[in-house]
Amino acid sequence: MDIAVTGGSGKLGRTVVRELRAAGHTVVNLDANGERGPGFVRVDLTDFGQVLDAILGVEDQHTGFDAIVHLGAIPAPGIAPDAATFHNNIRATYNVFQAARRAGVRNIVYASSETVLGLPFDVPPPYIPVDEEYPARPESTYSLVKHLEEQMAIELVRWDPALKIVALRFSNVMEPADYAAFPSFDADARLRKWNLWGYIDARDGAQAIQKALEWDTTGFDRFIIAAADTVMTRPNAELVAEVFPGVELKGDLGTNDTLLSIAKARRLLGYAPQHSWRTHA
Repeated sequence: MDIAVTGGSGKLGRTVVRELRAAGHTVVNLDANGERGPGFVRVDLTDFGQVLDAILGVEDQHTGFDAIVHLGAIPAPGIAPDAATFHNNIRATYNVFQAARRAGVRNIVYASSETVLGLPFDVPPPYIPVDEEYPARPESTYSLVKHLEEQMAIELVRWDPALKIVALRFSNVMEPADYAAFPSFDADARLRKWNLWGYIDARDGAQAIQKALEWDTTGFDRFIIAAADTVMTRPNAELVAEVFPGVELKGDLGTNDTLLSIAKARRLLGYAPQHSWRTHA
């Protein structure tokens, strides 16, 4: 496929661009930051005209796309003032979704966020492991935007039955260089309780994106995307009893299995995480 990746210069985006190209796809990075050259177009995602023009074609770079992967955003709470985060992210996502529709692109995969599950879980989750079945619980402006983006996608596919939009609720993105810090988390169960001790290796994030792009469907759906394990060596039962006593447990927690359920992604997308901090050399 010919694929546009917005935010392809970011932490997850860099890996996604590399892995999609390695799989044989032609990929163009649409981002405000990046190295000038083939496969990169500088675009302000908050400017609809620029986004539409870039998706339709850019001189000798490309003549259009089969699919869009939208990762470009202020990537977390606290990086910018709340109003700036809201205005930037909601505008960018609307522009990408709408420009794709205007250009006839019907295959969109984008980064939602684990934060819509209720992070940082100052109010405990309704049950553990968490999944996609309970209503969104945004607790920050960043998370609120992610929730609104999902609602916008639901309406857009209703308007356009041929359209596919897949929201991937990525956990905390990690690269191999980040794994050296993981053993220190065991000392205090509350250090990483904010996302139920979850993470996602960027390479597995790229795998999930490719699976979602290849998924033959229409309409909207959402998936939690996390590693198969937690960031802890302490067993799940001990962690949950200490930090979330009284929360309903849904089935066997496993010893170190992820508490951000990836069962739906496994079942429908064929997602199968390959990377763990425990086996990284």
